[in-house]
Amino acid sequence: MTDIDAREAAQALREINDIVRRVRQSRTYDIASLMIIMWGVLVLSGNLANYAWPRQAAAIWIGVNLLGTAGSLAIAFGSMRRQGGERMGVRILAAFLMVFAFGILASSVLGHFGPREMATFWPIYSMLFYCIAGLWFGYAFLALGLGISGLVLIGYFFITGEAFLLWMAAVNGGGLILSGLWMRWGE
Repeated sequence: MTDIDAREAAQALREINDIVRRVRQSRTYDIASLMIIMWGVLVLSGNLANYAWPRQAAAIWIGVNLLGTAGSLAIAFGSMRRQGGERMGVRILAAFLMVFAFGILASSVLGHFGPREMATFWPIYSMLFYCIAGLWFGYAFLALGLGISGLVLIGYFFITGEAFLLWMAAVNGGGLILSGLWMRWGE
């Protein structure tokens, strides 16, 4: 057996730390991609349903948000159980409740948004959290948040009439689906 010097030991530790970081990022992307794809399908469906039945918009989006939250919790609990990690269910549920409560306060109580503003606010508000996650978990989240926010704003300013909901289905729902697939298989 050969002895290694301090420089070689330091290099070996850097390589081990790099591998650990990449494994953590891969696990984060794996779980997040499932949630992002699920939300993408729900948001795409919600926008198409809202386009088809505009008078039912409130019920549609309440249903989308309830299904999305339940699905996100199921994915989070399932991954924690498989990985034997700490059970953070109460924290995750509390985080979702705080995000929704602040969004409702800002958009409905303080903002008094109309339908078009509401359809723009929620995706951009959601993407803020992806951008913040990107600062810690990888730039894919940051790219996702900024890209979808930019496309949503393009639609808000330049797409008129009923086509706006179809635009939102494509860029918000479709963008989430494509981003989740990219995270899952492209990274």
